[in-house]
Amino acid sequence: MRSQLLRKGGLFLALSVLFATLLPAPSQALSNFKVAPSTIWGHTYAGKAVGNPTTTAPKVFNLEAKSKFVVNYKNFPDWAKKDFQSAVDIWAANFASAAPVTIDASWGRAPSWGVLGSARPGNYYSGFDGAPDQSLWYPSALANALAGKDLDSNNPDMVIQINSLANWNTRNDGTPSATEYDLPSVFLHEMAHGLGFLSTDSYDSFFGYGTIEQPTPYAAYAQLPDGRRLSDLPSPSIELGKALTSKLVWSGQFGNAANGGEKIILYTPARYEDGSSVSHIDEETYKDLGANSIMTPNLDAGEVFREPGSLLLAMIEDLRRKPPVGVAVGIPLPVRNGTALIADSSAIITFDPPANARTAQVTSYSVRNLTTNQVKSSTESPLTFTGLKNGTSYSFSIVASNTNGTSDAVITAPMVPQAGWKRFVIDQNSDGRRISSTNFNGKPLVAYTDSKSGVLKLASWDGKIWRKATVDGAGGSGDRTRFKITSPVSLCVNGSGTKQLLHIFYSESDDRDLRYATYDGKKFTHEIVDGNGPQVNDYKDPVRVRTGSDVSISNACVATAGGVQVFYRDESQGILLGATKLKGATKWSYELVDGDRKTDGRTMGDVGFHLKALFDGKKTYVVYDSVLTINQKKQPTSGEIRVASRATLSGSSWSYYNIDTSGGAVPMTGFDVSIAKTLTGVQASWLTSVPTSPTTPSKIRWSPLQTTALQNSVTTELYGAPGKFLNTDGSHIAFNCQQRLCVLDSVRAVPTIKLVTSEQNPDGISSAWVTVDRVRYLIAGVKGQLSMFRFQ
Repeated sequence: MRSQLLRKGGLFLALSVLFATLLPAPSQALSNFKVAPSTIWGHTYAGKAVGNPTTTAPKVFNLEAKSKFVVNYKNFPDWAKKDFQSAVDIWAANFASAAPVTIDASWGRAPSWGVLGSARPGNYYSGFDGAPDQSLWYPSALANALAGKDLDSNNPDMVIQINSLANWNTRNDGTPSATEYDLPSVFLHEMAHGLGFLSTDSYDSFFGYGTIEQPTPYAAYAQLPDGRRLSDLPSPSIELGKALTSKLVWSGQFGNAANGGEKIILYTPARYEDGSSVSHIDEETYKDLGANSIMTPNLDAGEVFREPGSLLLAMIEDLRRKPPVGVAVGIPLPVRNGTALIADSSAIITFDPPANARTAQVTSYSVRNLTTNQVKSSTESPLTFTGLKNGTSYSFSIVASNTNGTSDAVITAPMVPQAGWKRFVIDQNSDGRRISSTNFNGKPLVAYTDSKSGVLKLASWDGKIWRKATVDGAGGSGDRTRFKITSPVSLCVNGSGTKQLLHIFYSESDDRDLRYATYDGKKFTHEIVDGNGPQVNDYKDPVRVRTGSDVSISNACVATAGGVQVFYRDESQGILLGATKLKGATKWSYELVDGDRKTDGRTMGDVGFHLKALFDGKKTYVVYDSVLTINQKKQPTSGEIRVASRATLSGSSWSYYNIDTSGGAVPMTGFDVSIAKTLTGVQASWLTSVPTSPTTPSKIRWSPLQTTALQNSVTTELYGAPGKFLNTDGSHIAFNCQQRLCVLDSVRAVPTIKLVTSEQNPDGISSAWVTVDRVRYLIAGVKGQLSMFRFQ
């Protein structure tokens, strides 16, 4: 599959976690900045015909440096590329950045007939070096410009969509008729949205609630007439909803100076308009100001812009500076959900801001160790107290302060620090981003990827040391890929004794095909299973063949004496596929396993973001998640954990059932899954949420695989919310806890949790179980090294 394919399921992938939050930039592990997905678009709407097209020469607005824009065109006709390039050249002369600005531009039918073009940033970043205000969220291109480097080179800095059905001037002469729309003008406008001239608010038209989850500098400069900043209003709230449909002005020094000293009025019609309200300047006030009308919400037929205009450039310059502080109203309320999390000789204090944090303009938080009286202050959660004694109980008090005073204190429940597990390094040169394990030829074996080099490696225990070999990856030759291996890795083995064959499935970063390697203990073979077909195999096609889809999201395999099966998500179609190669066969047979159908026991859900497979000697089991609904922020809000099983490799119908579904007590189930064979059968584990936080996992569940599931569950309050990556051996479940690694002993009468390591990784820590010389170890990438951990 080539990366320019449009993917139906890609809207989930923008999260980070899809499930546990957000897709972090690979470089994030090296810094402390945060990443949030961009889901709000800014639109250009088609206006009326004006009849007097006017052009002006482009000019440079007093910026010291130029920048480079790189455009990835999707389905663009050649004439439209020329128009886009003319707009790119203008912005390159007016927007200063040491980092290149990458744009994914798509040409296709718009969801609304009146929209000429739409744009959004790639992501939003907070807390990076160079951010003028550490509490605000900066769009990709602006964040890169301020940081002086590309914070995420694997994703675009802005995404632009153009309506192919609009009546465009296709002549590249810059003179549209009175009934034609000028494409370069739309590009200039939409690129401004992508650079940060965009509010991230949303509005519930039924209840009148307004929401701003991650306040941006744009929202901090948007001001009510009484001086309160839009970014500081409670969210969600009726108060914010009213502000979004009332008068708002710009408080930036440069923008208002360019407006003759008057505050610029933003576009806030009484009836909220998605993609238009707040993210433009007022239509009636600024529609006849020549170049300075470029950021009004509508582009009239025949209307032409050939420069950003002094108002827009001045407002962009404001976004590079720290906005003036807001007006503090009252004193802060107490912080919410204050918790002291268990760590090794330390405690991690987490809390949510007070309910009135924005209106109160909280300036700092103070946390006091009630045992030692030590005090630490910060502008955000979490804070870490080190130098504590393992086995000793501690509690902490938390207060919030602003210019008017201090909140009441919140006292955390007692916590007792505990030692982590003993660590041994397997490979000091690989960070083990993705890990899988098995037994091969009677010895433990680990497959793991390294995010720095992009290679997939094997480590096999020979009785004395771990011997390493490279399977595939960046810089490869012959049948190996030259791209980085970035996907989950699945392993399965068939054969007997010391004559086994290892099957390895994985994907790479660019073509996003499903790759396959075998290893007989001496040499590797490589091939592509799927994703490199001539076109996308539609989910309605009864006969399955190789597809051109993105098949890199997830995979799981099963090997038996009869052959090998692999299961994987089709990201373009949102379905679960399977491929089988029988013993002695030279070709793969393809099938659709589940998704997009409410017959034969299948689901209509978007399936297979996470999946695991296992053969118990009689049946093949595939456990996977299915997302049923998402919210306005493109987060999953309801789903299922499903099981598909069959007794043969092919020619047999699948049986389906759910082992968990969303409901009142569990609004969302999924986030990650795992499976293992036990003495009594097959056991699955997965994550669920609670009504107070439906889009974030908070509970671990596990159950034997049977139609009447006997579910067990546990919460992880003193260790932090559970998150990817989930991994069970049937008795112990390894999971991420506050970006660390913890283990749940699920076979005890009262399940217990142990901290494995206090090292945090915002990308998540993948893990796998192995037994070495009759001792059980957990393998994980910690401190940039593949390591093994033994319980103390």
